[in-house]
Amino acid sequence: MDWTAQIPTLFLLVLTIIFILKWGSFWNSSSKNLPPGPTPLPLVGNLHMMDLKRPYRTMLKLSKEHGPIFHIQMGFQKMVVLTGYETVKEALVNQADAFAERPIVPIFEDFARGFGVIFSHGENWKVMRRFALSTLRDYGMGKRSIEDRIVEECSVLIKKFESYQGQPFETTTTMNAAVANIIASILINKRFEYEDSTFRQFLELFNENVRLFGSPSIMLYNIFPALGSLLGARKTILHNRDEIHAFVKATFIQHLKDLDENDQRSFIDSFLLRQQEEKDKPNGCFHNENLKATVGNLFAAGMATTSTTLCWGLLLMMKYPEIQNKVQEEIAKFLGSSQPRIEHRTKMPYTDAVVHEIQRFADIVPANLPHATTVDVTLKGYFIPKGTHILPLLTSVLHDESQWEKPYQFYPEHFLDSEGKFIKRHAFLPFSAGRRACLGETLAKMELFLFFTSLLQRFTFRLPPGTSEDDLDFTPAVGLTTAPMPHQLCALPRS
Repeated sequence: MDWTAQIPTLFLLVLTIIFILKWGSFWNSSSKNLPPGPTPLPLVGNLHMMDLKRPYRTMLKLSKEHGPIFHIQMGFQKMVVLTGYETVKEALVNQADAFAERPIVPIFEDFARGFGVIFSHGENWKVMRRFALSTLRDYGMGKRSIEDRIVEECSVLIKKFESYQGQPFETTTTMNAAVANIIASILINKRFEYEDSTFRQFLELFNENVRLFGSPSIMLYNIFPALGSLLGARKTILHNRDEIHAFVKATFIQHLKDLDENDQRSFIDSFLLRQQEEKDKPNGCFHNENLKATVGNLFAAGMATTSTTLCWGLLLMMKYPEIQNKVQEEIAKFLGSSQPRIEHRTKMPYTDAVVHEIQRFADIVPANLPHATTVDVTLKGYFIPKGTHILPLLTSVLHDESQWEKPYQFYPEHFLDSEGKFIKRHAFLPFSAGRRACLGETLAKMELFLFFTSLLQRFTFRLPPGTSEDDLDFTPAVGLTTAPMPHQLCALPRS
């Protein structure tokens, strides 16, 4: 046997063992005050304890035993879990820069390859996030121009709901398309018909990836990357990414043909012009890979969370018809038949409170996206080393018993004072917080109010004939975001 040929492999094996031993010894024998946690088993760590479909539920239980800051071990990867409003706020807001990185997670690295906004790192993330925020604002995010587009889309969605003539239908696909058209108008200056087969396939690629990112299969891959070739979910995610990027590429090639620096029509136009300006800049960020990844990120973020929240909202209105009636009474009092506008929100505190409570109760990103520390940091007396994988559980904030009177009930009064006026709640963090907070928070808030109010102005939502409230399933689906289980509803026109 030629042992010289085996030297590189043996060398890498020795380095790996040394790294594991040093990392483990740092955590286990350091004199610094490290977060507590459950005892791990060899090789699997704490994997045997986890609910693989909904791991955040296990983490909430562990927080009862170990406190609001604790560590778990998944395989060889140690992670620090943050629970409760005060702890998450201290990390993501008060020490924002220290908790601003994204950790190295195998599926994120495979998927993004360091490009885009959501999963990127360091300088690339800073440049892309800054550009994305400023450009989204340039194209109307939070302004009257984008409000007009949302109002127009509401009218189209209402006509679609009317076409079912009160018969049962499933809302997810149509809701996805309506919300996606808003971000599409910003990114590529185009809207699509709901029945457009290419558009529907494009949206389904996003939805499938959102489901698979939160699947047990991908969790196992992230813990044991060597299993990658055996797991079909990873292959599907990367295939879907390539399909999405092909769609985006075809779009920006067309934009490149018609590019006019004096008539910029979309986010892609602005990116391409910036690309031309910086074409001679070494190691620049404005290249095609970042364009495809960033547009894909913004499409996903701009569609999945808002449409999922609206689907939860209609489901909750069927569950609580008395709340639906109160919303409709307020709409009738302050709007009548007038088209809802964002300026009406301050005059409609109950409707505003219901929209906020839908977001809190739906809890659609319960585990948040993971963060990583950029420096050694002390949090609530515990020492956390640089580069530590951090899990700030949003579900623990939105259900924090010290912050909410009825954390596990749907209770719009969480956002109303004794006089029925709307009140802001500090623990309302559905969009996360800090440097990695959702880019489209302003747009999402506008969409949620206008779509929800427009639909309840025109329809009363009821269960299909032959079903009862007991048939409603409030178990969240498995995924990176927690959509409601598939269900049908009836949209009955209001006179």
